[in-house]
Amino acid sequence: MASPPENDCCSVCHDDFTLPCQANCSHWFCGRCILRVWHHGSALQPCKCPICRRLITLLVPTDAALSQRHDLEASQVLEDIRKYNHLFGGAPRSLIQRLWDLPFFIRRLSRELMDPQRSLPLVIRARVIFAMVLSAIYVFSPVDILPEGVLGLVGLLDDFFILLIVFLHLAAIYRSVLVYRHGGF
Repeated sequence: MASPPENDCCSVCHDDFTLPCQANCSHWFCGRCILRVWHHGSALQPCKCPICRRLITLLVPTDAALSQRHDLEASQVLEDIRKYNHLFGGAPRSLIQRLWDLPFFIRRLSRELMDPQRSLPLVIRARVIFAMVLSAIYVFSPVDILPEGVLGLVGLLDDFFILLIVFLHLAAIYRSVLVYRHGGF
């Protein structure tokens, strides 16, 4: 989603969203509210999502929130979000965290690839297309590391792992784009 659901509210303040931000766990919060949650805990670690308890390593403000930069209070919140992303956006994450984040980044990447109003850099588009083409060639080619004809269902494991690696790679590429865009590196 490009913006929070219309009939939803912030789970921290239980009010309508002001400067809405989407966390890497796909939950929506007011920018000020999620920063308050972070300041309530350790400022040296990313905060946990109040809904699902996953670590929030990236906050993505909506385009509408970014358009409010001229407001002094909004610009301060957006600057704090930029600092948060700068601190925790490039932090090392475990494989489990990457797998949890995969649907969020793949959904946003596919929406951005299909939307002519949004633009990814040409290098990123080329890497995404190259990874998708190579993985499709491998999955559909008769040459396999573990042949399906000999090993049956076990032979499909290499195809599954290749697709998983490609999706993790695509998510990492897109995550770096988002961190750069909203983290101010």
